[in-house]
Amino acid sequence: MSKYRIRMNGKTYEMEIELVDDKNEKTQRISAVSETSYESADSVVQVINPTAVRQTTFDNDTVKSPMPGSVIKIMVKPGDEVGIGEPVLILEAMKMENEICAPRSGKIKDMFVVEGQTVPGEAPLFGMESEEA
Repeated sequence: MSKYRIRMNGKTYEMEIELVDDKNEKTQRISAVSETSYESADSVVQVINPTAVRQTTFDNDTVKSPMPGSVIKIMVKPGDEVGIGEPVLILEAMKMENEICAPRSGKIKDMFVVEGQTVPGEAPLFGMESEEA
């Protein structure tokens, strides 16, 4: 039985992992004890920046994709007002759904993608009206 401590979002969790080999079939049994707050010098697994968010590129009022993926849902249409951080579309990449949010408040000017479309990284996703407009 191996014991590990994982720190995530300021909380420490203790995990016990047991590898069982029955007739060449390997199974992992995992139990977790949350709210563990002690630390030790032995094996500690740290999650590196669990709150990191992939940032979109925003220049000339155009928001670009932070990664290659497939557009699975568009939540707004041209002419809609959005607030800063409001989800505009969902991009699926490596079986993970990623919300692509408005980098600032304003109006959606153009939508350069459609649902089901595959896009490369840095592909234009949508345009926003400039703040002077």
